[in-house]
Amino acid sequence: MNTVTSNAQHILLIGIGATAVMDAWLLLLQRLGVPTLNFAMIGRWAGHWRRGVWTHDAIARAAPVRGELALGWLLHYATGIAFAGLLAGIAGRDWLQQPTLLPALCVGIATVAAPWLVMQPAMGAGIASARTPEPAKNRLRSLANHGIFGLGLYLAAVSIAWISR
Repeated sequence: MNTVTSNAQHILLIGIGATAVMDAWLLLLQRLGVPTLNFAMIGRWAGHWRRGVWTHDAIARAAPVRGELALGWLLHYATGIAFAGLLAGIAGRDWLQQPTLLPALCVGIATVAAPWLVMQPAMGAGIASARTPEPAKNRLRSLANHGIFGLGLYLAAVSIAWISR
């Protein structure tokens, strides 16, 4: 297998693994009674794109889209894979073979910009949840979730590197 294919496979697996770590965290929060993400709303948001609708006053009040839950999960994992590719691009190919925690955590936390500056405003929550009843609490949750995603990037990369030796 050539290096490009190997790196692409590593990025794919790291993205899936890191997203799964984040999902395990969200499941734990949910079991503890903490409100978490509703991936159907992400799918609903994305499902309206083909109609040329990019923003909503409140995504929960937008018309449902067929298959929105599956679309939301697909977008969630595709985004995790893309962020793993971003990390590999920033940290370099050597990081894939010898991952370190700091770059993964930094990229993971930096990815909170996507929901704060794109998704939340487009779905009616405002920049960094400004239009929600508890913006500070929602911002902290987002930061924690993306920190866990960064930890997941590291753990997945370490696992993939160890298995591929």
